[in-house]
Amino acid sequence: MTPLALSDTYKEVSLPQGLVRYQDHGSGPTLVFLHGILVNSALWRDVVSLLSGRFRCIAPDLPLGAHAVPLHSDADLSPPGVAQLVADFLEALDLHDVTLVGNDTGGAICQLTIAAHPERITRLVLTNCDGFEAFFPPLISPFHYGAQFFGTHFVDFLAWLFRSRFAQRLLVAAVSYRHLDTSMLDTYFTPMHSNAEVRRDLTGFLQAVSNRDTLEAARTFPSFQHPVLIVWGKNDIFFSSSIAKRLQQAFPDAKLEFISQSRAFVPADQPSFLSQRIAEFVHESVHS
Repeated sequence: MTPLALSDTYKEVSLPQGLVRYQDHGSGPTLVFLHGILVNSALWRDVVSLLSGRFRCIAPDLPLGAHAVPLHSDADLSPPGVAQLVADFLEALDLHDVTLVGNDTGGAICQLTIAAHPERITRLVLTNCDGFEAFFPPLISPFHYGAQFFGTHFVDFLAWLFRSRFAQRLLVAAVSYRHLDTSMLDTYFTPMHSNAEVRRDLTGFLQAVSNRDTLEAARTFPSFQHPVLIVWGKNDIFFSSSIAKRLQQAFPDAKLEFISQSRAFVPADQPSFLSQRIAEFVHESVHS
């Protein structure tokens, strides 16, 4: 497997919320990948490398702290607002019959998107992510409360903290077994400490996080009459396996697979297994 270079040219699309950068590789059935906080579309690069020979793989940079281009100052940065951004993104690119794939906070955004804007989505893949009452889960909730109580000062502190390679690697080690080179670390952490408007966007999102949104989305899952695949890393310290089991039970047509040797970042820890399962899942649903 040859991973996509981090210097690969991004495309850009202008949405009502602002300019969104994204990667777009391959052709075939459309897969759209959503990442979580403090990372960006580079999280999916190995998965995209494996799948872009058979699928069109699209991965936007969401306004979650590692995006290089900030949104307009009046953009709705709440989780439902980011779900609206995803819906607007799918519409702007005229995407249909989409398989939406999410990890970490991106999995919560997937859930909110299919609840409020399901029209273009016909399959859903979730890896370790927020859900139900756990948005954020307990170990991540300080990010929400810090932003609520201290606003941009808290995110300024995070930016200062994550200038340190040691702090960067410590955070990555908590979510992934994979050791990242300095170019990947820079891709994730440079936007936050180099751009005050990126910190503004992240602050707005962290302040607005509420499990009311994921609980409300969950009430719509029985009406999602499309196949769902859940691939869950067993060694995750943040997202409990009980979330995965509840997600499976909530959807009418959902399969759940647990995978060993993976923390929260399944796309980084187990890209080959995840890519294979996504390809099989889409093939099975298309030909069923």
